[in-house]
Amino acid sequence: MARPFPPIEPYVHGFLDVGDGNQIYWETSGNPKGKAALCVHGGPGSGGHRGSRKMFDPETYRIVLFDQRGCGESRPHASDPTVSLDHNTTRHLINDMERLREHLGIERWLLYGGSWGSTLILAYAERYPERVSEIVIAGVTMTRPEETDWLYRGVGRLLPGPWEAFRDALPEADRGGNLVAAYNRLMNSTEEAVRVKAARDWCAWEDAVIAHEALGKPGAYSDKPDDALMAFVRICAHYFANDAWLEDGQLLRDAGRLAGIPAVLIHGRLDLGSPLKTAWELAKAWPDAELKVIDDSGHTGSAAMQDAILEATGRFGRNGR
Repeated sequence: MARPFPPIEPYVHGFLDVGDGNQIYWETSGNPKGKAALCVHGGPGSGGHRGSRKMFDPETYRIVLFDQRGCGESRPHASDPTVSLDHNTTRHLINDMERLREHLGIERWLLYGGSWGSTLILAYAERYPERVSEIVIAGVTMTRPEETDWLYRGVGRLLPGPWEAFRDALPEADRGGNLVAAYNRLMNSTEEAVRVKAARDWCAWEDAVIAHEALGKPGAYSDKPDDALMAFVRICAHYFANDAWLEDGQLLRDAGRLAGIPAVLIHGRLDLGSPLKTAWELAKAWPDAELKVIDDSGHTGSAAMQDAILEATGRFGRNGR
């Protein structure tokens, strides 16, 4: 089993003004002259996981982390209900990534991430393929309507009790319609108690979907500080209620734009929330992508998934800049 690299601290960090009153937090660690790698976090709204640094050899890589709009250390924070999300869309996040690349003087970078981060990586790479050297994804999603419907309705067939609790936490009039849109409305209520209850009910469902993952981090969604939890759910509901502002099937349709970008797609066979089908379809449409299926892993990972990530970043690190 491969060991992650020892914890390190950033050698520089700051805030980048990306317009619309937003400043995104960024940091770099590792080798200032190394191969650039950008860690793209999930959620949306989870904030960058600082442990991602350990997936890269700090002698080889210049490791860049950032917090997407409204979460982590970026400001203003979406946990504040007065903060508008009108300028927090997939297009805005793509532009933020490109602005950060230019700010840091990076010509091309490896993109690493998973879950929602996978969707954002693909959207950015299809918009700016000439700026991407390689891609490593652990947990493939494309945020298509069918994927969102599965996560918040379809998988309830396997978890009927928790799903009914998720549904029945909504006002009765909303239970037969679009549950994500209904939660989005609750997360923008003027009443704090309504927002807090909706956020906790949402996270209880997310935790139920990963509860079987003994090798990962069951309970990870509810185990967030209050502000982080509120921002996470508010941003998630905002994005998923709007299909991430992507045309249905757009990322798969435009996968040809990724031609020539080497990639490793790593996906857990036990991932209930994001079934393997999505990774399988993307790999078929992208000849330069290698699909690795991790038999013992769900959405939150396992030691074997960690090994696959380290192998991929190690291999691409040896390719040089």
